[in-house]
Amino acid sequence: MPVDSGADPEARQPLAPLHTATTGEQVAHRLATAIALGEYSLGDRLPSERELAALLQVSRESVRVALRRLSDEGLLDIRRGRSGGAYVQAEWAEVSAHAVRQALLGRWEEFEALFDYRRLIESLIARTAAERADDTDRAGLRRLLAEFDEASSPSRAREIDTELHLAVARATHNSRLVALHRRLLSEVSLGVSMEPYTWDLYEQSRPGHHALVTAVCEGDAARAADIAHHHFGITEDVLRKLAHRVRRAT
Repeated sequence: MPVDSGADPEARQPLAPLHTATTGEQVAHRLATAIALGEYSLGDRLPSERELAALLQVSRESVRVALRRLSDEGLLDIRRGRSGGAYVQAEWAEVSAHAVRQALLGRWEEFEALFDYRRLIESLIARTAAERADDTDRAGLRRLLAEFDEASSPSRAREIDTELHLAVARATHNSRLVALHRRLLSEVSLGVSMEPYTWDLYEQSRPGHHALVTAVCEGDAARAADIAHHHFGITEDVLRKLAHRVRRAT
């Protein structure tokens, strides 16, 4: 994996942890952008304050400030009690365009590099998985593919999608590639480790999942690499469309 050791570490991390005086505001920008992207759908419960703080590497107080702000803006419904938490109650609000400009458009060139890097790495992962997958790996991939086909909601489909691609990475039998896959997912999903998901995206991704699992299970390394290269463009397209929407609004 090529690394420019002379570059600024922050420049190599488009979505590096937040450590500024306006951390709460930046967390709000990221979460609002994630909601606008569909990473969290209407009615979804966000991860807990503790989980969000760990994902974004900020304090729980910063997360609390961000959640209160998004609640005031109408994006979230904060509920108390045993089933409490922060629930998405709107997918777009007045704050959304500003949030996207801050979290996404301000570093768009770095996202372009990330898109390219991710396609290259995921292609390598798929190729290596096809070369190294054993019977246990293949059985796991087929099981996850069947579960994906039977998903009852976008949220459940997203969970299985994440598990399936992680299973492909694990089929490389290389822990460094697994870790890199996880990091790329976190970076492209604004640090919250989830990707956009709607029923439309579910239908778009199904053929790619079937083709990828087939190629890996059949040991067709070249085809697996090619499928992965194109399949991971789905999230990229979603981000591009959101960026275009915000640019048109300005």
